[in-house]
Amino acid sequence: MRPNTTLEDLVGIEHHKLGFYQELQRKVEELKNSNQELEKKRKEIQALLDGITDLMVVLSEDLVIQSVNHVFREWYPGIEPIGKHCYEVFKEGDSACKDCPVLKALDCQKITKDLRISKLGDKLRHYELIASPLKTSITGERNVLLFKRDVTLEKEYQAQFYQAEKMATVGTLAAGVAHEINNPLTAISGFAEGLRRRLGRIRGQVDNDIYDDFEEYTDTIIKECLRCRDIVRSLLTFSRPVASSQQPVNLNYCIEDTLFILKHHFKEQHKITVTTELHDDLPIIKGDESQLKQVIINLLTNALDATDEGGTIRIKTWPEEDGGAGLIVEDSGCGIPKDVQDKLFEPFFTTKPVGKGVGIGLSTCYSIVKNHNGEISVTSEEGKGSSFYVHIPGITK
Repeated sequence: MRPNTTLEDLVGIEHHKLGFYQELQRKVEELKNSNQELEKKRKEIQALLDGITDLMVVLSEDLVIQSVNHVFREWYPGIEPIGKHCYEVFKEGDSACKDCPVLKALDCQKITKDLRISKLGDKLRHYELIASPLKTSITGERNVLLFKRDVTLEKEYQAQFYQAEKMATVGTLAAGVAHEINNPLTAISGFAEGLRRRLGRIRGQVDNDIYDDFEEYTDTIIKECLRCRDIVRSLLTFSRPVASSQQPVNLNYCIEDTLFILKHHFKEQHKITVTTELHDDLPIIKGDESQLKQVIINLLTNALDATDEGGTIRIKTWPEEDGGAGLIVEDSGCGIPKDVQDKLFEPFFTTKPVGKGVGIGLSTCYSIVKNHNGEISVTSEEGKGSSFYVHIPGITK
């Protein structure tokens, strides 16, 4: 303390120190509040990022991965991507993809989109890619934010929708053709009936062999006209639009109608024996007749495709304990490998060669049975055949 320091000087010094300490404390509080606000904003941003289900990757201009979000770790567990090129991680290649959306985004300095198919694990997946260029850093380095979204399910549903539209068009055409066929069939059947009624007048006036031939030909014409009429009726049943409400249905009748339609398929498959064991007192179920026939026809055609000459196909129905009806389609064909049996009801999965099927038959069966509150399952052994079991609940009182 200086000798000439007065009390006022001391008070002023202390006051100054107090002001300094108060200002320092205020700055500390502001910094603390600022840090808390930053932490709050950081948590909000992190919550937003965690809520994003798309894979996010920040790439440098030479396609090196700078950072990834949590979705990357879920899709590619056990892979450390930082510092690797994107094509090394995503397609295990040694060069950039053709028409790379990231390079396009850098060249054009605008958001670019693309669709790609690549393998994830043991499955091919459809991806939508969105590349968005980021602001150039102070050092002049350019980065791109890449979003990668799995759209496989959307593509599958879209393809199913197109297939359903195509089948609806075919059904409409079949209905129109069926009605047109009815007119000439009615005329042929009517004239054949007239000939049969007049045959008695010429009995004894012509040779017996000729009379017998005319009688046989007339009966054959009438019988085949009736058969065509039944086919037309079955086609009309299949081509009906989906009913808004389910009605009482006899599953045995659905099977008989379907077998009638597939009769020519059975004839083409030489030496294949088709047997039926339809229970006489099968409970009436509640369902859509045309959809249930679609299930049966898919199961039977699959059985035919899997069975070689000399094989057998068995169709059996029985009453279930819950008042429903059970159906089994059993074949002695090639069987299904155990490792793919759990994939059979997935859309577009097929074990058939190219050109023999697109893999929507069994997935359609699964959807229809589930919509009827039923169950469908399969048991199979390679080289010994397959059995598809369907259960549809009965009408509850």
